[in-house]
Amino acid sequence: MQRILSYLFVFLLFATHSPAQHSPDSLRLLREVVVQAYASDRPLSEVPAAVGVLKGGELNRFNNTSLVSIFNTLPGVRMEERSPGSYRFAIRGSSLRSPFGVRNVKVYWNSLPMTDGGGNTYLNLLDFSALGHAEVIKGPGGSQYGAGTGGVLLIGSPKVVGNQVQLAASAGSYGLQRYQIVAQTQSKTLLNRIQFANLRVDGFRNQSSMQRTAFNSDMSFFIDPRNTLSTTFFFTDITYGTPGGLTQAQYGADPHQARPASTTLPGAVEQQAGVYNKTLYGGILYEHDWSAKWTSSLGFFGSGTDFKNPAIRNYEMRTERNLGARQVNQYRFDHGLKGKVTFGGEFQYFLSTIKVQDNNLGTPGLVQTEDEVTSLLSLGFAQAELDLPLKFYLTIAGSLNYMQYDDKRISSPAQVVARKFNPVFSPRIALLKKFSEDHSLYLSASKGFSPPTVAEVLPSTGIYNSTLNPESGWSYEAGVRGNFLSAVSYQLTLYTFNLQNTIVLQRDASGADYYVNAGNTQQQGVELSSSWSKTYATSVVSSLRIWTSFTYNHSRFGQYVNDGKDYSGNKLTGVAPVALVLGADVATAKGLQLNITGNIISRTPLNDGNTDFASDYFLLGARMSYKPRGISIPLEFFFGVDNMLDQTYSLGNDINATGGRYYNAAPKRNYYAGIIANFLTGVSKKRLN
Repeated sequence: MQRILSYLFVFLLFATHSPAQHSPDSLRLLREVVVQAYASDRPLSEVPAAVGVLKGGELNRFNNTSLVSIFNTLPGVRMEERSPGSYRFAIRGSSLRSPFGVRNVKVYWNSLPMTDGGGNTYLNLLDFSALGHAEVIKGPGGSQYGAGTGGVLLIGSPKVVGNQVQLAASAGSYGLQRYQIVAQTQSKTLLNRIQFANLRVDGFRNQSSMQRTAFNSDMSFFIDPRNTLSTTFFFTDITYGTPGGLTQAQYGADPHQARPASTTLPGAVEQQAGVYNKTLYGGILYEHDWSAKWTSSLGFFGSGTDFKNPAIRNYEMRTERNLGARQVNQYRFDHGLKGKVTFGGEFQYFLSTIKVQDNNLGTPGLVQTEDEVTSLLSLGFAQAELDLPLKFYLTIAGSLNYMQYDDKRISSPAQVVARKFNPVFSPRIALLKKFSEDHSLYLSASKGFSPPTVAEVLPSTGIYNSTLNPESGWSYEAGVRGNFLSAVSYQLTLYTFNLQNTIVLQRDASGADYYVNAGNTQQQGVELSSSWSKTYATSVVSSLRIWTSFTYNHSRFGQYVNDGKDYSGNKLTGVAPVALVLGADVATAKGLQLNITGNIISRTPLNDGNTDFASDYFLLGARMSYKPRGISIPLEFFFGVDNMLDQTYSLGNDINATGGRYYNAAPKRNYYAGIIANFLTGVSKKRLN
């Protein structure tokens, strides 16, 4: 407690003596934020679900090279980066299934699934500036988004406003370089945005350099007032090193080092451990308004990935192809009872050829295994929203989910294994009461269902696990939101989630990962976000905002016995009990802006036995920007520092790691600076619709 109080004192010292800023977008009252989660298209104050929203200026308070810091400002959300580009994303403790990558969180990009039919999402393919808004649905979202118990992430491209070309460049510590060009046009019949970005960084640790080249294109054609055709497309070529986890002794002696060689295996540098990923994603979405009440949309999407992963134990190569479609209909009615009905379906087909070979110092050697894996995923969903008397809002929803995997082993001994999961119904019911335009309270209950992903049924052991069962459970939630005194907004959520057949990561003696069902887990928590904001009619300070985000996780294993060891009642592995984020933002009338952010993470259990813990830590960062007034070309200069207190910490622990190799050291104190120039080429024109 003494350490936590000292952290808070340091943060408040900076916050009260530094001018800071926040974009006008983030100063809006909570009731004005309209969200798309669960197809609601309502103000957040009328949505009976825990939804975290990021948009506008909120996205530009950190170094615009990584998604990690901005998502970690949301209560209940935890994003990690084991090395530059190696993302993990968890909601309410769902990191048990994500030793690397993003799993058990369904991700949608511009209203179309980005998560493939195998259950994996390459979130690191997106350049930071390709993100215009994000909504995080916490808890099971299966009633409309299908299989998954870890939540849903809805992300989309920035809105196109006017005609302009934007050039940006930044540089920083550890060899950071980023260059970007964006061109966008707006007319009565077309919105068009094209972006190219290149990011390079040497990394804090050995074998942790990263390079990403990303191209994005988004277009919307307004055929007439009732018909819109949109396309979204990106191609990303990303390469990053994977230095591997360190033991406590190695981490303490030299956090810069990559995993060294052992008596049985070479080290990460010798094996040239890393990831090479080239992915092409494309989607097309047609929207039609049948009438003022009826609307429909039909989208098709597909992706292709060439993936190579020289690792310490082996050399894996995958070729992945994913195709799918999503259809949504919505009918609004007002015949005595007001409301709307939403229904539709989704289908995905996924094919992956996986070849695992020996890794001979970064060169593929003899074939260990070769497989061809296919999966089929389908779901149908329906939802009714009713506006009841006395400002009550009722939501009743459900979906029917089906999935199957087929594994054809090509290498010797050849075999074919098929796994079909029984169709599962995932219902949701929620009730919200608005006490006024400023305050509301809601209750909800939802069931989540999540079959194992391809990477879990065929892990790095190379052994197909046909006994791994889906996890499922009921989540119960209560929340209250509001604004008062025209300056303070708040959200408070309490939840409990009893998950059965929880899928948990284990590692064998060689360090290869595999998965088991861990009986049940009981996940309970409190999430709070609040802010105070005020504008001033002075020449010095134009706006001030103080905000906080708090997460408490009381997550425990229920009945869990594995290999004769009883872990029942232990804390959930890899889940920090407490996360606290504090922010202070101020703007001046002359274009100066400063954002200060403090982040506190408590001790985190690293293994199921709760014998090893990662230490708590406090991060302090600041970003200052300046937009000169009265010049013909709008410019922005920015400068920032991360990890201002020069903390040694691990951002992305390898849970249940063999030999205690848990730690992936994050960068020490580091700096960045950059410039953004906008060349306006015209004014916006009103669209047809």
